[in-house]
Amino acid sequence: MCVLETERLVLRRMTTDDAEFILKLVNEPSFIRFIGDKGVRNHADAVQYIQTGPVASYQRFGFGLYLVELKESRVPIGMCGLVKRDSLPDVDVGFTFLPAFWSKGYAFEAAVAVKAYGTNVLGIGRLVAITNPDNESSIKLLEKIGLRFERMIRLSEDASEIKLFASDV
Repeated sequence: MCVLETERLVLRRMTTDDAEFILKLVNEPSFIRFIGDKGVRNHADAVQYIQTGPVASYQRFGFGLYLVELKESRVPIGMCGLVKRDSLPDVDVGFTFLPAFWSKGYAFEAAVAVKAYGTNVLGIGRLVAITNPDNESSIKLLEKIGLRFERMIRLSEDASEIKLFASDV
């Protein structure tokens, strides 16, 4: 189901048919470095990741991470969307893209659309984002879409500190 369209992109709800792409995406070295190892090692793991993550979020909250595709070819290039984490009181803007699609403006285009959707359509008053302190590209993108560094946080007691960005609408 298409949720958002931009000039060059389609953001749609993920389905288990997207498992092969998700398997590739979450095992990219950059994903593991900046987001974490999700333990997705095969097709069945990817199906479970989609069902217990994005699909469960759509059912519970009405939003989640969306698959990002190029509008012209419908080639999947990443994911971007809204996440409600148990460890954060606010809704989180999240994104990740295959390295071949970095530095082309796709993450910015998708994140702007998701942020507008969250505030204007879903009525979310405060959006946040989290990122690894050394992920300079994500930090620049978050600032470019209007989020500002708020403080360092830990999502759990044993987790590393990460940067929390926020935007009050």
